[in-house]
Amino acid sequence: MSRPKDVLRKWVEAFNTRDAEAAANLYHEDAHSVQLAFGTPLVGRRAILEDLRQFFEHNPDNETHPINLLEDGEWAVVEWKGTATFYASPGSEGKPFKLQGCGFFRIVDGKIREQRGYFDKATWFKQVGLPLE
Repeated sequence: MSRPKDVLRKWVEAFNTRDAEAAANLYHEDAHSVQLAFGTPLVGRRAILEDLRQFFEHNPDNETHPINLLEDGEWAVVEWKGTATFYASPGSEGKPFKLQGCGFFRIVDGKIREQRGYFDKATWFKQVGLPLE
């Protein structure tokens, strides 16, 4: 069985190659994922897959660079820096941005059961010219 860090490395690889299906296949069918800056959790592999597809469509050149990759029991954590070009909102198309954040992944039986992501939404929105709600 894969160690949590190994599963997380596969997730980073799938994310960086913008392979939504490969990334989604690393989750349990009933997994939960929430980006705390947005607050609404995604429930289930299908919802996570659709969210990944949308993210990759709107940020087609995204790259995540792990700074630290840690493991403790069922949990793997990645501290990351990321870059992309934003194409999701009229008036913001083609704007590059940089972010730094952290993701916590609970991995059970070789698959992601829970994910929590933390990043600064205000920093992101300011870079791409979106109003902060």
